[in-house]
Amino acid sequence: MEAASPAGPAAPQPRAPGAAGGLGSLLRGLKRQLFTWNVLKTVALGQMLSLCICGTAITSQYLAEIYRVNTPMLQSFINYCLLLLFYTVMLAFQSGSDNLLHILKRKWWKYVLLGLADVEANYLIVRAYQYTTLTSVQLLDCFGIPVLMALSWFVLYARYRVIHLIAVAVCLLGVGTMVGADILAGREDNSGSDVLIGDILVLLGASLYAVSNVCEEYIVKKLSRQEFLGMVGLFGTIISGIQLSIVECKDIASIQWDWKIGMFINVHPFFGQNSFAVLGILSKTDLRSHSLSIRSVSRVLKALVKVVCLM
Repeated sequence: MEAASPAGPAAPQPRAPGAAGGLGSLLRGLKRQLFTWNVLKTVALGQMLSLCICGTAITSQYLAEIYRVNTPMLQSFINYCLLLLFYTVMLAFQSGSDNLLHILKRKWWKYVLLGLADVEANYLIVRAYQYTTLTSVQLLDCFGIPVLMALSWFVLYARYRVIHLIAVAVCLLGVGTMVGADILAGREDNSGSDVLIGDILVLLGASLYAVSNVCEEYIVKKLSRQEFLGMVGLFGTIISGIQLSIVECKDIASIQWDWKIGMFINVHPFFGQNSFAVLGILSKTDLRSHSLSIRSVSRVLKALVKVVCLM
């Protein structure tokens, strides 16, 4: 057997990938992970939900500032009634374990607590606007994200990386800083106690939103979207109706009704019902992944509306 000639052409040696090659492979890997159907669907539905939430804020703000109609519970009551008429009636015609009566017999008390958390979360956030500023409400509302992550850890057995925990720490630091700044600013105009009350209402409302969202994700993934929306519509209507008769009876009687006020009050439930429906679909993916998307766009739109109203 002859040895290979040393003068022959040498075999090409593989080159170590350079910095450009490593960056290119990293970008391709990120593209494969980010530009998937699930991620794009989550982002798109999150933006749709942001528009719906912004619609509820615009109608509520317009009613309060232009027509002096401060009836958040009335608007929520109509919203829950629409869910009741559609999804709860749908459950009533289901058979087997999905039937409304069967669900009520097994776990009615769980949905009472869920409906209470959802109704009061809406009420506390809207009530907080009477005590603190729009900026504080929007920023402190982010407190719901770490609460949601903590509840997901114990209830949904979600697990997070170190970067997630660092982000939660930064969020909590920002919440504490914002509350301290509100108190210091309030002392200058002798409204520190009122501002603190508003901040506490926002934190409580955000926490209740987190409870409602975690329960929603659990129900949608383990049971069905129709059951969640139907039971929230049923008990939300009952709870908000009772609270409406206690809290806002005089406010409703003092409204000078015309077609414009009626239009805005009825547009609010339209946006609200779409919010519930899209959120129910979106919960089939992951609530933590789209909560930032929802909050970011809705805050931008609300800020733009606020600027337009002040012009």
